[in-house]
Amino acid sequence: MVIPLHDDNPAASRPVVTVGFMIAYTFAFVVQHLLLPHELANDVSYAFGMIPAQLTDAQSFDTTPLRTAATVLTSMFVHTGFWHLAGNLLYLWIFGNNVEDAMGHARFCVFYLLCGVAAVAGQVVTNPASDIPMVGASGAISGVLGAYLLLFPRAQVLLGLPLGFINVEFGRWPAGWVLVAWFAMQLAMGIFSMTSSTPGGIAIGAHVGGFVAGCLLVTLFKRRGVPLWRRY
Repeated sequence: MVIPLHDDNPAASRPVVTVGFMIAYTFAFVVQHLLLPHELANDVSYAFGMIPAQLTDAQSFDTTPLRTAATVLTSMFVHTGFWHLAGNLLYLWIFGNNVEDAMGHARFCVFYLLCGVAAVAGQVVTNPASDIPMVGASGAISGVLGAYLLLFPRAQVLLGLPLGFINVEFGRWPAGWVLVAWFAMQLAMGIFSMTSSTPGGIAIGAHVGGFVAGCLLVTLFKRRGVPLWRRY
């Protein structure tokens, strides 16, 4: 699968919030998959993951409203496996530092969490009866992608295909093209999953919800004087 490897868009400030989230995700992964007994890893996903049916029909589950509401945020810190975590860390590292730079640390933190909440809403709306826990930071990171699209559409992104210890590179492409193509792929996958008898395990509704939220919120959270559609 072709993925972005890095962008040619250096940030002016240290991405302390971006790195902080990356460290938190990695720590949670180590605890869940390396320190806890293997048989408990799945229990963690159900305990801290967001289950749409719990939010839409909480009375059918043995849980409290506070615990159910908390999973909207805790679900972002749980990942199903190494590649799930690694992919999210890669996207957050490539695109998060520039968005954080454009917003400032505190605003970016709030923006990021709100995109995570919007991602949960997107997943609940598209699959309200699901009793499968949604886990991972990809919904919130999708919001970062939406913000990056409007802030730096002309930034160059190197695409490649990782093959073990080597990467097959496919050149540098404008971020606008890359991110629009990514969003179109999410929509296509979502339509396919709704018509398929064997839907996949990717939370497409969360990706779309987070991305749309990022596009809508970026104007409110970017620092004054930071333009949209910045020339590169």
